[in-house]
Amino acid sequence: MRSIIYHVATSLDGFIAHPNGSTDGFLNSGEHVTDYLNQLKDYDTTIMGRNTYEYGYQFGLKPGQPAYPHMKHYIVSDTLHFDDCHEQVKVVRTHELLNTVQDLKNEIGSPIYLCGGGQLARFLMRNHLIDELILKQNPILLGTGIHLFDGCCEGLELTQCHRVDYENGVQMIHFQLHYVNEKALV
Repeated sequence: MRSIIYHVATSLDGFIAHPNGSTDGFLNSGEHVTDYLNQLKDYDTTIMGRNTYEYGYQFGLKPGQPAYPHMKHYIVSDTLHFDDCHEQVKVVRTHELLNTVQDLKNEIGSPIYLCGGGQLARFLMRNHLIDELILKQNPILLGTGIHLFDGCCEGLELTQCHRVDYENGVQMIHFQLHYVNEKALV
């Protein structure tokens, strides 16, 4: 069974973006960026929410095109529609999400890259579908914004697998997730 890895940058206080979705203040250069880009080669599939996908538009991503050319994309949205959609991009409606993710996990392939965002991570975590967490913890405090798991963190234990401390203060911490309660919370 394939693992889902939530591989995401955070502030020290657990936010993945400002309230408006921007990532101003996150460190976007340094050895941690090179390591992250190399780690992306380990994935052949990504799942992301609409806001995360559309965030790429400001960096030149065209609607309906893959953000990561070597990956199949599953964009979770009930409102998104593309007139011209690349074959590697599929929009998944919320009512299809559980079945789609379970089917993906049962396929043969690499781990699945959960790219974001917080609401999607919350839904997947509450349904015990995230297996690992890789935090690129930035040495900043946001105080408010989009939370790592949209404010949901109960019923979970973490085991640290690996940690890298970079000179610029970023820490890349890899955790295995263990669900304490047996029932998914949908």
